[in-house]
Amino acid sequence: MKPSIIRLRALEKQLFAYRYALNTVDFDAETVAPEGSADGRAEACEVLSRASFELLVNADTAALLQQAAAEAETEQEQAEVRQLQRQYDEIAKIPAEEYAAFTKLCNQSIPVWVKAKRTNDFSLFAPYLEKIVAARRAQAHYFAPDRDPYEVWLDRYEKGLTIAQCDAFFATLRETIVPLLADIQARGKAVRTDFLDQVWPLDGQRAVSQKIMELWGLDPAHCYLAESEHPFTTEFWRGDVRITTHYMERDMFSNLYSVAHEGGHALYELNIDPAYDYTAVTGGATMGLHESQSRLFENLVGRSRAFVSFLYPTLREIFPDQLADVTAEEVWRAVNRAEPGLIRTEADELTYALHIMVRYELEKALMQGTLAVADLPAAWNAKYKEYLGVDVPDDAHGCLQDIHWAMGDLGYFPSYALGSAYGAQAVDDLRKTMDLDAQWAAGDLEPLKAALKARVWQWGCMKEPQWLVESLCGGKFDPHHFTEYLKKKYTELYEL
Repeated sequence: MKPSIIRLRALEKQLFAYRYALNTVDFDAETVAPEGSADGRAEACEVLSRASFELLVNADTAALLQQAAAEAETEQEQAEVRQLQRQYDEIAKIPAEEYAAFTKLCNQSIPVWVKAKRTNDFSLFAPYLEKIVAARRAQAHYFAPDRDPYEVWLDRYEKGLTIAQCDAFFATLRETIVPLLADIQARGKAVRTDFLDQVWPLDGQRAVSQKIMELWGLDPAHCYLAESEHPFTTEFWRGDVRITTHYMERDMFSNLYSVAHEGGHALYELNIDPAYDYTAVTGGATMGLHESQSRLFENLVGRSRAFVSFLYPTLREIFPDQLADVTAEEVWRAVNRAEPGLIRTEADELTYALHIMVRYELEKALMQGTLAVADLPAAWNAKYKEYLGVDVPDDAHGCLQDIHWAMGDLGYFPSYALGSAYGAQAVDDLRKTMDLDAQWAAGDLEPLKAALKARVWQWGCMKEPQWLVESLCGGKFDPHHFTEYLKKKYTELYEL
């Protein structure tokens, strides 16, 4: 190994250590930190983020990257240089004080968002969101002064993605979803849902969580489940991935599918090639690829008739009274019902993309300056009425429901819809050689996991995003796989 690569690896490990520390602070903040702890945490994160910035962005690192690029011999070494150079280029243009201040701002904004959501008071969060939007606009200008600021961030979360591609993608989904939903509402067979809203003891819900983790093959020695306001996944390294869920006494299935979703994220991170540990090529490649795995395990597996039939006896055993007169078929229909609602994380597969379209259009307008933060609640409510036909009763069930903007993640939301479509195409391709329904009906996810590991998981971000998308999908991405999947599923479910 050339001396420049040895030095590069040492730098990567130092950067890993700072990320690990910052992730630890973030996870603690979202799970067990006391409500009044934000200010001290924000100060600590500002110092850590500044130190990480200065470690990466300096003349020595620039020279090292140049030398390592010339001396890298293996595919992995070349990929490490490429990824680290991208990281360097992405933040080198941001002044160090602004980089650290933004980390501090997000750490301050998250607990304020939590309080605003709990008290239904958007005015608490609005000043923080205004600062976050302004900071993201400024950062985009540093990166690409002549490019639409929102598109800069789309590209950061899903490399190569443009506003034009997003507009075309959502138009394709809308052409299928809107008429299909109207058809269901006009003439679809009724789905029984009366058993969903009742008391589901939390001890039983925790048992369901553990069952899903067991079926997904999430080893508790390497994957820990905690509780938070908004379910999420944090990857510390390949040997330590944490997921969270949110328990609601009157909604057991919310927890079940939260764990299924976050468990998909965890599987990706836990199955990356150990050779990439502590380097720039470990970790998921793009947000769309990551969401493809979480949405695949949540919906394509977790809400399949085959898997629900397998899980049903366990649910009956844990909740004998709640499911006393409910069949497996009724559970399957209920957890797949198409029912326009207020909450994205509770949305069915059919209407989910409409929730994402609302966020896409609003955050694009915020970043482009055509929507003021003060006008966000009214704009949100108007779009929910237009796209989903529902009236938003308050901001807690409206524009305050997601944590993403409090974290600074403007441009992330389209990844959810893209991930859903990637996953549908991947399953279509895998069905050519695998009897997935028979496997899922037996609770056997190992063949699926092996295939996904071979196609995507093992590579981390060693391969380029476009290569990984095509590897996952079995060819060039085509959203019509997803729309055909939705039409087939909901035509059958509602007997249209």
